Amino acid sequence: MLRLTDITLPLEHAEPALREAVLARLKLPAADLRGLSVAKRSYDARKRGHIQLIYSVDVDVANEAAVLKRIAAETRPNRVKVMPTPDTTYRFIAKPSPEQTLRPIVVGMGPCGLFAGLVLAQMGLRPIILERGKQVRERTVDTFGLWRKKVLNPESNVQYGEGGAGTFSDGKLYSQISDKRHLGRKVLDEFVKAGAPDEILYVSKPHIGTFRLVSMVEHMRATIESLGGEIRFSHRVEDLAIEVDADGDRRVRGVVLANGETIRADHVVMALGHSARDTFAMLHARGVYMEAKPFSIGFRIEHPQSVIDEARFGPQAGHPILGAADYKLVHHCRNGRSVYSFCMCPGGTVVAAASEPGRVVTNGMSQYSRNERNANAAIVVGITPEDYAEHDPSGSPLAGIALQRYWEEVAFKLGGGTYEAPGQRVGDFLAGQSSTTLGAVLPSYTPGVTPTDLAQALPKYAVDAIREALPAFGKQIKGFDMADAVLTGVETRTSSPLRLTRGEDGQSLNTRGLFPAGEGAGYAGGILSAGVDGIRAAEWVAEAMIRKGSALPA
Repeated sequence: MLRLTDITLPLEHAEPALREAVLARLKLPAADLRGLSVAKRSYDARKRGHIQLIYSVDVDVANEAAVLKRIAAETRPNRVKVMPTPDTTYRFIAKPSPEQTLRPIVVGMGPCGLFAGLVLAQMGLRPIILERGKQVRERTVDTFGLWRKKVLNPESNVQYGEGGAGTFSDGKLYSQISDKRHLGRKVLDEFVKAGAPDEILYVSKPHIGTFRLVSMVEHMRATIESLGGEIRFSHRVEDLAIEVDADGDRRVRGVVLANGETIRADHVVMALGHSARDTFAMLHARGVYMEAKPFSIGFRIEHPQSVIDEARFGPQAGHPILGAADYKLVHHCRNGRSVYSFCMCPGGTVVAAASEPGRVVTNGMSQYSRNERNANAAIVVGITPEDYAEHDPSGSPLAGIALQRYWEEVAFKLGGGTYEAPGQRVGDFLAGQSSTTLGAVLPSYTPGVTPTDLAQALPKYAVDAIREALPAFGKQIKGFDMADAVLTGVETRTSSPLRLTRGEDGQSLNTRGLFPAGEGAGYAGGILSAGVDGIRAAEWVAEAMIRKGSALPA
């Protein structure tokens, strides 16, 4: 098979046009093209109203070697972009051994833990997965309890439970990580097996949406269990059993659960997610190496989706291939800060994402259809560990959590102390005056939005930066700084505020047998990258078990 890239066709092209373009590009007679499949489809919307589709296709041709030789002989300006189709087949690195006695443990069942557990199970290593929250459907009931009744369950919410925070999101399945081994394809293939639409394998910005993710997560759980894996819900890890030898070397020997049970293990994947603050504190108290890292804070912004569609697509807005328009924006401010859009959710809703009592946190979510009235995105400001000292001058790796908690508590109070969120019209925010009512854009956040002055909800440097950025964004997307657009606070969980630093073998720098992974460990940022990191963690565990002699090479 050959992969042919950069085939450009009009948005409204006829079905045979792709095949005809391939024949023309390769200068082939029709009989020599045996088959064709789309590897990737994206669009170029830089010319508003003249959007084009861009294809990469895999083709089966007669006498492939001769075709490649002929193309290689062409002069460079006219040379066709073609190469052998890459092999994206995933290959397992280990198989079980009769000598295996201790089973690996995976802590957390978000995207990272889910894929770590799945791949370990597929290698026959029978993992035990410990999830502090509930099964996904029970968890959904608890999450709706906050959204509809203002009742927070600290152990079952948007952050905790089967599927992790990604379950209540847009279900975005794209990333900018380097992926030379095509592990992202393994993630997408497993999602399709679990019920995702085939299109996620080829569209440029695939997404699934919450309702589909729920059933997919259940399917993957069943697969893990059918392969000998064990999953325990409502089992919170409260401590690590660590052994220190005469040379001072530290090694994991198991985990201690909140119910007092100890599970013996020599290999533990920590796939915590970015909000497991109590577990971070426990790991710090146990001396596990960690360091503070940058993250971002800000607000959610909402516009009518029609405004974004018109600005991005012009007269072609509403085309079924294009769907609801998204955007990606960045502005470098005079005060040295950078403001950017994050986790943009076309046709979605702003959701309550708190996991601790007395705090308000926002996030964004979409269903697969992306047909809600508003577009939303986080508009956030980058911050660094130097900014955390005001809230924790000790220099602790946990200082970023102190900053998060402070502003989440402020948001809770500004919203009225009932898990309603503080909100403000963009026009009032830019004018420096409090909002007393909201305008034509109705906020989607439930339990509700209380109009107020969001200048009180973030540090002054962040407020100043966002005030400068919004008009700049309005020059890129017409209507972005419209007066009635709504800001809702606060967005503080953009990524983990710390990193559980690991070595090249995937293990903690100072605690052997501990494999920090995923978003909470500071090594991922979204469903796809977290899933990829979970696969890597499973491989590192298998390699460690091979070295120890409790598993054999495949």
